[in-house]
Amino acid sequence: MAFPQPFYRWRPHPWHGLETGPNPPLTVHAYIEITPFDTVKYEIDKKTGYLLVDRPQRTSSQPPTLYGFIPRTFCGERVAKLMPGAVRGDHDPLDICVFSERPISRSEVVLNARVIGGLQMLDHGEADDKIVAVLRNDSLWGEAEDITDLPTSLAERLRHYFLTYKLLPGEEGEVRIDSIYGRDHAGKVVEASILDYEEEFGD
Repeated sequence: MAFPQPFYRWRPHPWHGLETGPNPPLTVHAYIEITPFDTVKYEIDKKTGYLLVDRPQRTSSQPPTLYGFIPRTFCGERVAKLMPGAVRGDHDPLDICVFSERPISRSEVVLNARVIGGLQMLDHGEADDKIVAVLRNDSLWGEAEDITDLPTSLAERLRHYFLTYKLLPGEEGEVRIDSIYGRDHAGKVVEASILDYEEEFGD
């Protein structure tokens, strides 16, 4: 019996072993680390590719969308140059938030997402963009071309989550989100992160 092509004897690393997507920078793969039902923050272990428990969520806030990253991206010098005030990129894969009408309750899944915008997030001086996308062929959000096609409250919900998800009572936040940008700028951020990845790790 012949193995299907391509065949992987071992599981590919989600960051390095998966493709960026079918038509980047605007149609990409999203590897999902956290679902809207999670009260624990999970994060990819960069060495093994498995999900680690990073921490329990510090407040009652839960992520309003699926949340993960785009494979074979890296937030380095090019990504930082696109964000005013950034000292550097955060040296992580590029984060992505994906809206889906149907509840997806499992993490460690890969899905096709259409990029429609993003949040310009600065975390302790590091560029930490949050790309916003919709599940491709989604029956409710699938026709959205730009973040302006979504209700304003959805983008604001994302902004509120990322401004507060690390806070502890009595602490001052060191996270800023200066703008919510549309598809054109989001495409530039994705392109920059792909080039940063190629420079950091090779093609």
